[in-house]
Amino acid sequence: MKTPYDFSNKVALVTGAASGIGLACAQTFASGGARVIVADRQRDVGEAAVAGIRQAGGQADFLEVDVADPASVQAMVDATMALHGRLDIAVNNAGVGGRRNPTDRYSLDDWQHIIGINLSGVFHCLRSELPAMIAGGGGAIVNLASILGSVGLAGTPAYTASKHGVVGLTRTAALDCAPQGIRVNAVGPGFIETPMIANALADAAMTAHLISQHPIGRLGQAQEIANAIAFLCSDQASFVTGSYYTVDGGYTAR
Repeated sequence: MKTPYDFSNKVALVTGAASGIGLACAQTFASGGARVIVADRQRDVGEAAVAGIRQAGGQADFLEVDVADPASVQAMVDATMALHGRLDIAVNNAGVGGRRNPTDRYSLDDWQHIIGINLSGVFHCLRSELPAMIAGGGGAIVNLASILGSVGLAGTPAYTASKHGVVGLTRTAALDCAPQGIRVNAVGPGFIETPMIANALADAAMTAHLISQHPIGRLGQAQEIANAIAFLCSDQASFVTGSYYTVDGGYTAR
């Protein structure tokens, strides 16, 4: 799907871009003329994503990254600058769901793993991306939160805490960076048909339950999230920063 927004002469970096929402974002930016960095831990899948973007006429390169490792994140940004000399757009999308367990029985290893990727990973990305954007005179960043950035869900203490943290981190970074011409926003998807919830969707009863939680009457598609992110990164959103946009089919309006 070609985006209505013009990203010509822009460099866009998307983490977790080998599949799901990240891939839809990478494809959308490329369709608008951006030079896209597809960043992911999965090299084979990421390189396949790049091949698909190029086949469709877009410009893309793959960089391997582990967002939980600050050195890996810095290397990703350094490589982006070496390739293109600038960074205009960043979508910090990489994340994991993790196992569900009540708070009192949640393992320390699972907690640290999820917080390390979903929250610390976003911080590592911001910490490396912002200096590059400041050097270039500005930019736009979108961090992926979740509907669980504003509500809770039993059995998800780490995931929910991480996504609430992303919202707070987004607002703080927006305040810190507004004078440098950098806008920072967060998007909170509802349940989207992506590989992250593939196991849940294999169960018909669970699928029906998830759909019932969305007043619009269905689950979301990755492209619908990418469309919102593209707007937030476009010049049409020039007065939007520090915001948390839920794109959730009415889930949080109940």
